[in-house]
Amino acid sequence: MRPSERLAYDPIEGRPALTLPDGGRMIVWVIVNVETWSDTDPMPRTVLTPPAGGIPAPDVPNWAWHEYGNRVGFWRILDTLDRHGVRACLAINGQAIEHYPHITRAARDRGWEFIGHGLTQKNMQKVADERADIRATTRAIESATGTRPRGWLGPGLTETWETPDILVEEGYEYVCDWVLDDQPVELATRTSPIVSIPYTQECNDVAMMLIQHHAGREYLQRAVDQFDQLYADSSRSARVMALVVHPYIMGAPHRLKYFDQALHHIRAHRDVQVWTGEQILDWYRRARPEPAPAAEPAPEPVPVAEPASGRGSMAAR
Repeated sequence: MRPSERLAYDPIEGRPALTLPDGGRMIVWVIVNVETWSDTDPMPRTVLTPPAGGIPAPDVPNWAWHEYGNRVGFWRILDTLDRHGVRACLAINGQAIEHYPHITRAARDRGWEFIGHGLTQKNMQKVADERADIRATTRAIESATGTRPRGWLGPGLTETWETPDILVEEGYEYVCDWVLDDQPVELATRTSPIVSIPYTQECNDVAMMLIQHHAGREYLQRAVDQFDQLYADSSRSARVMALVVHPYIMGAPHRLKYFDQALHHIRAHRDVQVWTGEQILDWYRRARPEPAPAAEPAPEPVPVAEPASGRGSMAAR
């Protein structure tokens, strides 16, 4: 299916209201992305351009830049989330489960939700066997946590034409790649639907820091501005906001305080739920309005007999 064939256009204005329990108004979820970057392949992203151009191998400065995040930056982010009482989601490459066991253990011990994020940090279009990649990621997470992952985030939000179909067939219930709404929506697949939970491209440190090259304070400004608007929108129907961080970006010493301040602003609102993806999924399935029953077909009209023609009829005159 083409992306446009997986869901119908449905404007948020006019939908039946979604309500939250206990007087809640909106939901924020925090996703920490932990990835494995091969030290022999080209780096998924770079901070330094090689002085003579080309693609060096090994690419020590750019590999080390990312590795810093998992050695140091993650632990700064973890401390910040602990202080704010946030149970986050760990979107993790399957191989990162084994490569970074201390991260795996820390997230598991805190009851974080683990989300499948590909076996390695490689575009899904470049994976030799997509189903095998998804299965290997699932096995790695289940082996480490004892629970099969329910949610999926493609590396770089990449998908093939079949990704949603394969995800459902492999037991996944929600996906984060479709950043097109402020509420969960359903995507059609060749079997049963999969739920798309709102993720973010613009309140994402990759977009802000690595692509748009903003200073770290942009994360705070954008997070607060987006939160305030969605909070206002949620007076009529609940909204969902995602905050996305990567340890090698927001875990850097000159950026972390802006993530901390964004969480402080959000946590000051008592009517905002800070949930995981599976909590959002379960709530949405309970809260969404039941589809209207199909209308009964109108009965066929009973044919009316024409009057017989005769001497007294109009036809005879």
